[in-house]
Amino acid sequence: MSLRIGILGASRIAASAIVEPARELGHRLIAVAARDPLRTQAFADKYGVERVLASYQDVVTDPQVDIVYNPLANALHAPWNLAAVAAGKPVLTEKPYARDRGEAARVAAAADAAGVTVMEGFHYLFHPVTQRALSLAGDGTLGELTRIEVRMGMPAPQSDDPRWSLELAGGALMDLGCYGLHVMRRFGTPSVLAATAVQRTPGVDERFDAELVFPSGLTGLTTNSMVDDEYSFTLRLIGTRGEAFVHDFIKPHDDDRLTLHTEDGTTVERHGTRTSYTYQLEAFTDHVERGTPIPLDTADAVANMALIDEAYRAAGMSPR
Repeated sequence: MSLRIGILGASRIAASAIVEPARELGHRLIAVAARDPLRTQAFADKYGVERVLASYQDVVTDPQVDIVYNPLANALHAPWNLAAVAAGKPVLTEKPYARDRGEAARVAAAADAAGVTVMEGFHYLFHPVTQRALSLAGDGTLGELTRIEVRMGMPAPQSDDPRWSLELAGGALMDLGCYGLHVMRRFGTPSVLAATAVQRTPGVDERFDAELVFPSGLTGLTTNSMVDDEYSFTLRLIGTRGEAFVHDFIKPHDDDRLTLHTEDGTTVERHGTRTSYTYQLEAFTDHVERGTPIPLDTADAVANMALIDEAYRAAGMSPR
């Protein structure tokens, strides 16, 4: 069945995160609203969105909208996810789920009470390269897992980008580090051992590094920079018998390699350049249409925001 998608905002990420996957999977982009009417119309014309509406509220309450995609600035994720829940509309929301744990818990409670899905967009989890890495860590190929390293970097956004705004809940940990913390939580419940941040402006981190530890003794490192020369999103899983390295776990459509080092030698696997966003939308729409289980629920979202808050406090900063 073709679902009708309403889009909040005319963000840059929407092209790769919802427009192209919807086109590939046969879903309709039925409505969009954004702050700037001219930009909204240009977005609709460029991507074939059927109707331009006057406000976000018009999108979430439109009877023709089946599901909502929310790629707004971080501080606007929770308010508009709550509005969609009130309208009975399932939401695919960009990460992070909210500004902090408390706000995430309010969204989760509303969604659970209403029986409406609000799924946090950790698209990396749905791609075969990630699933292969998790499998290698769990099936004994790597031996006992001892270390997880997630290193993320990107060139600096423009100075007026919402990711540099404290009011809009920006910062490197919120934008990048949420991925590193999320993937580590696939292996248990870590605690933040230590964290350091370089602040671009008071309260807004341009770099953020955190060391984590699990009850088992497994350790983790997440490094995050929004002021690097180039994009780099790597995941390394180190065990007593081997190591798995995912070359680009956030954009596997650009580099789908997984390099496996064991006592038997080194192999390079390829896991396909179909985008992680397409796998994600497919899983989300299958869930909406048929009730197919998804691996990202409200409890997971709240737990991830709690760990983000813990990391900020460990670095001597306040949660968003």
